Amino acid sequence: MSAMTESSAIRPFIIDTPDADLQALRQRIEATRWPDRETVPDHSQGVQLATIQELARYWAADYDWRRCEARLNSLPQFMTEIDGLDIHFIHVRSPHDGALPLIITHGWPGSVIELLKVIEPLTDPTRHGGSAADAFHVVIPSMPGYGYSGKPATTGWGPERIASAWVELMTRLGYSRFVAQGGDWGAIVTDLMAVQAPPELLGMHTNMAGAVPPQVSRALNVLPTGEQPSGLSAEEEQAYERLNVFFTTGTGYAVEMGTQPQTVYGIADSPAGLAAWIINHDAWSYDLIARAFAGKPGGLSRDDVLDNVTLYWLTNTAVSSSRLYWENKLGFFDVKGVTIPAAVSAFPDDLYAPPRSWAEQAYPNLIYYNKVDRGGHFAAWERPQLFTEEVQAGFRPLR
Repeated sequence: MSAMTESSAIRPFIIDTPDADLQALRQRIEATRWPDRETVPDHSQGVQLATIQELARYWAADYDWRRCEARLNSLPQFMTEIDGLDIHFIHVRSPHDGALPLIITHGWPGSVIELLKVIEPLTDPTRHGGSAADAFHVVIPSMPGYGYSGKPATTGWGPERIASAWVELMTRLGYSRFVAQGGDWGAIVTDLMAVQAPPELLGMHTNMAGAVPPQVSRALNVLPTGEQPSGLSAEEEQAYERLNVFFTTGTGYAVEMGTQPQTVYGIADSPAGLAAWIINHDAWSYDLIARAFAGKPGGLSRDDVLDNVTLYWLTNTAVSSSRLYWENKLGFFDVKGVTIPAAVSAFPDDLYAPPRSWAEQAYPNLIYYNKVDRGGHFAAWERPQLFTEEVQAGFRPLR
């Protein structure tokens, strides 16, 4: 076997967490030094003490990582080296003839765990009341520095490089035609795959569209709060206001990781600190998570949340995952220049819901657009059935 063949081999992967790591995690949670309570009755100062203390109590006393580990190990998992870095991925082939190959990319502070609920309905839709004609072969990689993928030891692993690595992964798996989907960072990686436009990529679907027009982006980043650009429709004004709230009150984590990711030692050393950092991604998702730990789950359970946080802890990826923000030089929501067929699903509780007018400008070959009535930033995790239906509908014109 040649050296090149060895490096590009696809190797089966199984998770086997040492008992000592789980015991050490519980001890660290139980030894947390807590600060005093917030001085306001709401989330405006960040993660509330009662929420994080209940999370920690459940995590140390009742949570079972082995259940999540078994779920992951029940799926076909693999490793392969791409551009000098080991990439972990889940690959589930559909039982239906003519299934369309699909690569789905997670975001931060997510992981492959946020996509587990959609694997079966996408690969075997007939078991979920759907049609075999909508079936996909599903590939879900862990981004570099995330989960069980390798951690880059040098600079240069930004979203553009990940996009090209995903094309290599799909072709290495033998797919000569495929589609791509993503949300959060996955949306940016998917947009950039579409910008690179390899001949194998038939089209893309996003649930966090890079569709904010340049003049709106400038207003969000330059003009004083409240100074809207002129000429917006009522729907566009609503999207602008939503983005303005996020940029002015919700991007502290992104600023820190985008400028000084190596400084976040605290979340690498403290489980409670890591959990608080992760669940504070955006106000709308935080409300969903806080309800779960108040005994009122609605889309995400306590175990959903802690499966993801525990994965970050056990893989020690708090800092390595943060560096993607430092590597990135693009606006999160800016137009990237996609010209291949694109589908957009707008979820009302996401960071913003792109109006159709913006989507049509950003994606001139827009083959599908839908503004759904529920769901937020982690759509596949929160609303797996609705997310599945959107992906199926979005790619139907390309079959």
